[in-house]
Amino acid sequence: MAFDKNLDKELFSETANFETTRIKVGIYSYNDGEKKMQISRENMSQEGVWSFAKLGRMFKDEAEAVVPLIQKALKKM
Repeated sequence: MAFDKNLDKELFSETANFETTRIKVGIYSYNDGEKKMQISRENMSQEGVWSFAKLGRMFKDEAEAVVPLIQKALKKM
């Protein structure tokens, strides 16, 4: 069965914004299944367009901003 975007429901999301990147913490449920947390990064291009990037490693200030979002998200699970 192929992934169907229409079956993927976003139940919670908050974003931590930085100068040229943002990190989003979200809770999703696919086809009314078990809730799962997703943490993703988007980087801004020189043209001002946001694009998905692998989260990879975080700087200390990023981690400090994301931890409270993770704690909020856990309450929604």
